[in-house]
Amino acid sequence: MVNRRLFAICLPVSLAGLAFLTWVFYTRLEAHSAFQEQARLAVQDAARIRAHVVHFAERRVLPGATFADALGRLGVEPNVAATVADAAQSVYNLRGFRTGNRLAVGRSVDGELRAVRYQIDPDRMLWVRPDGERFRAEIQTIPSETVIAPVTGQVRDSLYNAVIDAGESPELAVRLAEIFGWDLDFYTDPRRGDTFRVLVEKKQYASGETVAYGKIYAAEYNNDGHAYQAVLFRDPNGRAAYYGADGKSLEKAFLRSPLKFSAPITSRFSRSRFHPVLKTRRPHLGIDYGAPVGTPVQSIGTGTVVFAGRKGGSGNLVHLRHTNGYETMYMHLSRILVRGGQKVEQGQRIGLVGATGLATGSHLDFRILQHGSYRNFEALRLPPAQPVAKKDWSEFVVVRDRWLGQLPDAGSVRAQAATAERLPASSQ
Repeated sequence: MVNRRLFAICLPVSLAGLAFLTWVFYTRLEAHSAFQEQARLAVQDAARIRAHVVHFAERRVLPGATFADALGRLGVEPNVAATVADAAQSVYNLRGFRTGNRLAVGRSVDGELRAVRYQIDPDRMLWVRPDGERFRAEIQTIPSETVIAPVTGQVRDSLYNAVIDAGESPELAVRLAEIFGWDLDFYTDPRRGDTFRVLVEKKQYASGETVAYGKIYAAEYNNDGHAYQAVLFRDPNGRAAYYGADGKSLEKAFLRSPLKFSAPITSRFSRSRFHPVLKTRRPHLGIDYGAPVGTPVQSIGTGTVVFAGRKGGSGNLVHLRHTNGYETMYMHLSRILVRGGQKVEQGQRIGLVGATGLATGSHLDFRILQHGSYRNFEALRLPPAQPVAKKDWSEFVVVRDRWLGQLPDAGSVRAQAATAERLPASSQ
């Protein structure tokens, strides 16, 4: 009787113990299997990473560097760099290797060379990759899209810096200066707090990086409370041209300055000025712009080179003849970029600022004559080009309203500028 009771008690306990041991065994077996699977997957992942993950080190090409030299600066051994260069030469003439372009070397996590890429231009990329014991090169098209995008900004010191602050490239600043260059001198006219709004065509990579600018469809520059607007249309000859909202052409016979960006006027037009070198009072029949040596000088209008060379106290001089009895002179140049008798276009570079002749420092002495008489360029009213033709007026109104209507709201631009002014420098 006692044995039966003991058996009845021990049997369930034994079965429970057996079940527990079985559970422990299978649990450990599953854990071991899971660990083995994770280890297998880790090995596969590591193999995939070694095979496919490439880390790139990128630099811009330095002046005077060859393709192989540039690869060496990125850590590629000389013999390997020479082999890569030979492969690249088979699809691309390395004489086109340019200073400032981007070159990158890609390596695996183990440090093995996996790829070399060189950006030829905004549309093409040269790739060189290992192919067995050799390297294979190809040129690929870089995917991009063209969008019409708004750009806004506020001037703190110059238009150039304002465009950079807005996240754009200097090219856009130059384009804006060209559009408004007949009405504004971007050396002297910009004021702190000026704002600009632009609707511009951008070519962008998938990353959003802008690689080139296309047409500027509309723009506005608010200078000390006065808004200058520009709309892209066409002139009577069908040529692309910019007009104000009233249909008047922004173009004039002359640009407002022989330089593009800010340089102070160190001496103005005067009939009696104390000459800093000769120490006497004499007429100064031009305007002096205090710009560094090498600053590009542009022709303010289309014309013909009357004289280009050295001339006494004027130093290196370029003298141009324009239409309607106008002439312009550009003095003290460090270098002359045109020759006598040559035709030049408005905005064309004709020389570089210097300090030749009777000059105490680097500057441009600019002079303008009308029918043989020197005129004060700052006070001169520049003759405009033709307005929108009457037959094109209805079409112009549609284009004007379309593009100006897509400019960012002026109030929001001012609000953003005011917010930026209040932020501490470390937050901007």
